[in-house]
Amino acid sequence: MAGYIDETGIHLPTYNDQLDELVTSYKGIFGDDLYLEPDAQEYQMLAMFGLAIKDTNDLAEAVYNSFSPTTAKGAGLSSVVKINGIARQEATYSSVDLTLTGTAGAVVTDGVAEDVAGQKWNLPASVTLDEDGATTVTATAQEAGVVTAAAGEITTISTPTRGWLTVTNAAAAVAGVAQESNAELKVRQQTSTALPSKTVLEGIVGAVANVSGVTRYRGYENDEDAADDNGQPGHSFAIVAEGGDAKEIAGAIAAKKGPGPSTVGTTSVVVRDENHIPITIRFYRPTDVTAVASITIAAKTGYASTTGDDIVTNVVDYLNGLRIGEDVLLSKLYTPINAAEPSSDKRTFDVLSITLARQGEEEASANLAMSFIECVVASADTINVVVA
Repeated sequence: MAGYIDETGIHLPTYNDQLDELVTSYKGIFGDDLYLEPDAQEYQMLAMFGLAIKDTNDLAEAVYNSFSPTTAKGAGLSSVVKINGIARQEATYSSVDLTLTGTAGAVVTDGVAEDVAGQKWNLPASVTLDEDGATTVTATAQEAGVVTAAAGEITTISTPTRGWLTVTNAAAAVAGVAQESNAELKVRQQTSTALPSKTVLEGIVGAVANVSGVTRYRGYENDEDAADDNGQPGHSFAIVAEGGDAKEIAGAIAAKKGPGPSTVGTTSVVVRDENHIPITIRFYRPTDVTAVASITIAAKTGYASTTGDDIVTNVVDYLNGLRIGEDVLLSKLYTPINAAEPSSDKRTFDVLSITLARQGEEEASANLAMSFIECVVASADTINVVVA
């Protein structure tokens, strides 16, 4: 019943096996005729001992797993990925440009605005209204992570100040990002191992993936003489990166880029090489494509409305997890949809049809094609479950 570690990993007994061994040992001391059923006091005592041993074994397994980025989680994962020269990306704060109006020359100190959802937005420490009685400043959300506000939704002054009369936002807030999850960090850790890779493109992609704030990324290379189907010129490579600082991304590309192939893209950043010679690095920012879907199902015995909610959640997570440039295949949606079943041995619904489209276009039972710089985004508002 003792745990052990060999070339295949750690091996520990189950709780039931451990309890059976305790019962056998106990009878070996006090006799086989001893009554040891679940309602016996001695059995309950042995069950407590078995549970304590199981808890200790679980701790030993967790410690063992924390030494591998594949099985580690939490603080253990944050520590072990340092061997790859990366760190867990912390949550960032949403920001928004606010227009303040009031009395010319009025000073707003530690001002706070509020949106229609009750979310607070901190102004800079000190803001002075100009001679026209208005100014535009960048405010930051009080809560870290994904805090959103559409244009015109931030209109409440949370800290009334003499001379400050109105506040509004002409454009939507730029959402921050939540702290990097265990799953996301593991994916980035795997990509980061490409930094010392054999191919230049893999190394560039690994470097871009390691830039703080980058969430989705992809690299394309055309080593032919003529332009490819994406319109990418010959002997060039293209990087598509979502999130992250443009200058840092360009610096990562320049650091790994070899001589010869050119960079292509709609974002241009001038960086300096090791000899301080300016070079222009180009890359793409992805274009978000909002996917809408209608999933028609036939409810069976045991179906609950919460199952429909789970279908929406699963499909949204799947779509938002697709890579840049990856098509939405209709057949692949059945997996996240069927995963919403409360029990694997019971079917509470049948999928009758699935239709897809880009937002604003007519839905059809067909795959949704993406260009090489497009990435799919979805939310609970764009995925609809219809019970026939």
